[in-house]
Amino acid sequence: MLVLGIESSCDETGVALYDTEQGLLAHQLHTQMAMHAEYGGVVPELASRDHIRRAIPLTESCLAEAGKTLQDVDAIAYTQGPGLGGALLVGASIANALAFGLDIPVIGVHHLEGHLLSPLLAEPKPAFPFVALLVSGGHTQLMAVRGVGDYEILGETLDDAAGEAFDKTAKLLGLDYPGGPTLSRLAESGDPQRFTLPRPMLKSDDLDMSFSGLKTAVLTLVRHQETEHGPIDTQTRNDICRAFQDAIVEVLVGKSLKALKKANMARLVVAGGVGANKQLRAALNALAAKGRFEVFYPPLALCTDNGAMIAYAGAMRLKYAQPAGGYSVKPRWDLGSLPPA
Repeated sequence: MLVLGIESSCDETGVALYDTEQGLLAHQLHTQMAMHAEYGGVVPELASRDHIRRAIPLTESCLAEAGKTLQDVDAIAYTQGPGLGGALLVGASIANALAFGLDIPVIGVHHLEGHLLSPLLAEPKPAFPFVALLVSGGHTQLMAVRGVGDYEILGETLDDAAGEAFDKTAKLLGLDYPGGPTLSRLAESGDPQRFTLPRPMLKSDDLDMSFSGLKTAVLTLVRHQETEHGPIDTQTRNDICRAFQDAIVEVLVGKSLKALKKANMARLVVAGGVGANKQLRAALNALAAKGRFEVFYPPLALCTDNGAMIAYAGAMRLKYAQPAGGYSVKPRWDLGSLPPA
């Protein structure tokens, strides 16, 4: 069965074709990063309008890449939520219109379920059950995943998500939007011994996390450096980036290990945009190499929002697909409300 997936939850338009027998056939992605950089963050109305411009051309490119036509598509999956209301409506409108015209089923997919299942698009892919570290700009959660739709939240951030903390700290350091990836790159040139920042909640008994205080710690450090030594120079900025990233990574790794122990599992899956972070992957890979657990990631191209994960999640849930002819979006949608597959 051939499934067309459409992702439009925030600032990336993704379209993909997934075949239940042949796997991922094609995927196309457009990021709005450059457009929003002028404003220092995502502007919802601009995001919605850009999805309208991009979705159909990307769908046509995706079909051409796979050597398919719309008549070959058996079902359409789209991101129903959570996300920006207007952006979600674009994908929902296009998916339902196409499904109605083609007289095929359409299914609304939970954005986070797409991320959770995206490592199953990689080779080797993990078997169920596993612990998932979902770490992105909007979410940081640890989950026990026992099957499609069988998710238990073990812990989550009480405030900022890890990716959000990266971007906000980068802005504090004067880096252009989106600053998270730039901060990570600069951290590679930083001295890990020069500064030390707090590891929030690392020693707590639960699996919850908190990252908002790290921004305050960075601000305090920056002000101290400026008072003592004048404007921050390039190396000092890089050293602060390294200290910040070290703190985030140590907390994520520490909490992941606790989650594996609590869930009595030996497989860890990392998904979401921050899952592409080199230092996080290196730290987890080093521990996994000691035989303590296995670790899996989605392909780097599928760490950020994309249509492939929506097409795949939709294919896994086709029995819940509905005939086209009415749709809704869910800007706020609890993952725990999903039915088991």
